[in-house]
Amino acid sequence: MQAFANCHSHVFHRALRGRAVSDSFWSWRDDMYTLAAVLDPDLLHWLARATYAEMRLAGIDAVGEFHYLHHQPGGSPYDDPNAMGEALIAAALDVGLRICLLDTCYLAAGIDQPTDGVQKRFDDDDAEQWATRVLDLAASHDDDAEVVVGAAVHSVRAVPRDQIPVVAEALPDAPLHVHASEQPAENKACLAATGMTPVALLAEAGVWTERTTAVHATHLTPDDIRILGDAGSFVCFCPTTEADLADGIGPARELLDAGAPMSLGSDQHAVVDPLLEARALEHGERLRTGQRGRMSPDELLTALTVAGNAALGYPDAGRIKPGAPADLVAVRLDSVRTAGCRPEQVLYAATASDVHTVVSNGVVVAENGHHARLGDVGRLLSDAIEELWA
Repeated sequence: MQAFANCHSHVFHRALRGRAVSDSFWSWRDDMYTLAAVLDPDLLHWLARATYAEMRLAGIDAVGEFHYLHHQPGGSPYDDPNAMGEALIAAALDVGLRICLLDTCYLAAGIDQPTDGVQKRFDDDDAEQWATRVLDLAASHDDDAEVVVGAAVHSVRAVPRDQIPVVAEALPDAPLHVHASEQPAENKACLAATGMTPVALLAEAGVWTERTTAVHATHLTPDDIRILGDAGSFVCFCPTTEADLADGIGPARELLDAGAPMSLGSDQHAVVDPLLEARALEHGERLRTGQRGRMSPDELLTALTVAGNAALGYPDAGRIKPGAPADLVAVRLDSVRTAGCRPEQVLYAATASDVHTVVSNGVVVAENGHHARLGDVGRLLSDAIEELWA
């Protein structure tokens, strides 16, 4: 089958797996900030290379990296203001992974709240300064077919209302992603401050187009669903993260029926398993509605491949057809999980452990759980993560 696209990644969160046990999204965020405080370009590159290699073993060929850890502790820019973004791009290229670096504007700790503490590392002071930095980054990768530089509005909490249009317009031909309505508290704060839902506020700013992706989109009103569908905007669900953080289950079927293409991401990397994400999308629908078969196997595969790649600025990838990149995944049908499975129903049975061979541009990059260039990915991950928590 086609290789997979991971449309939403915060790669440094991988170091929290099995270490951050908290009672809510907000206390988990405190653990994340602790980790963010210690990363520098070298440590980020080391961790990202290992995590991206884990993605390669799972059959992922393109990643959307939602990147907001920009500056030094305290908020001063590095000598190269894009040093952290370049570390991520280099890590992806090291493992043979296409990357859409979604450089994220993050200017506030909450609506009308200035950034503080580790958040200063995220903050470019205003959207114009953010745009100047990102335009330089994009120009430096104009000729690189494996790299797309896109933009992201972190959320309506983190970008003031009057600054959102600047972000939306900065890279008019590139992907634009935004966290939207992940948490009820986000909706409540936005309604209290503006009288609008996050989706409606972002619509006012001109965010929703066919190049935009709403990430999470969990707590939506019927009008929100209509807005996203009418715009033809992508939606990226991250089911394992949304379950891990107790975010809730979003209206996937309604969004698809309204005209919003569905994609999938691993977000905080509680697991890196696109097959499990696809299955969890259908399972969430079953739990939410009490009905089976809400998403067909073809729709799940499209979310993992064609729609996912398109949302990351690779419209010709994720397809098996003449002229498309030869990005392929062979999944075992004889494992203890897949034995007896019909090939057309493999998404309901297989996990990343069943991915046998991964081909990128016609070249085998991973086989039998080993990366062709880097070898033992488990050791790479252990070494990188232990260094961060030492």
